[in-house]
Amino acid sequence: MAKALIVYSTRAGETRQIGELIAEGMRFSGVDVTVVDVKEIKSEKDLDGYDAYVFGSPTYHGDMLQSMKTMLFMAEKAGLENQPGGAFGAFGWSGESPERIYGTMKNIFKMNMAGAPLMLKNSALGGGIKMAQDYGREIAGMM
Repeated sequence: MAKALIVYSTRAGETRQIGELIAEGMRFSGVDVTVVDVKEIKSEKDLDGYDAYVFGSPTYHGDMLQSMKTMLFMAEKAGLENQPGGAFGAFGWSGESPERIYGTMKNIFKMNMAGAPLMLKNSALGGGIKMAQDYGREIAGMM
């Protein structure tokens, strides 16, 4: 069975909720998904053994949370080239974090990324639940 890792950072829990919904979409497609807080990733070895990676952070003051930045620097050594990936995040005003995470995964890590980053103000508004689940299905389809 294919395995995926979703790593999120969050301030108020919304980005975690979006990550859980992406995981649901992947599970609907038969993928074994692990969802973890970025604080649980201590070294690049914690990223070993997965077939796809999805990273997410809220946008706060125009940037991702520092814990996600730190993890991305560490993940650069994890050998994620050509792996399927996705990026997501919650935002209030601007939404730069998912785009920056996506760009890092695509251009620095050289991953095979889903069509675009998923950016939601709230998972429960405007079809957010379905959008997040569909994003999970899209990534699962790349595996």
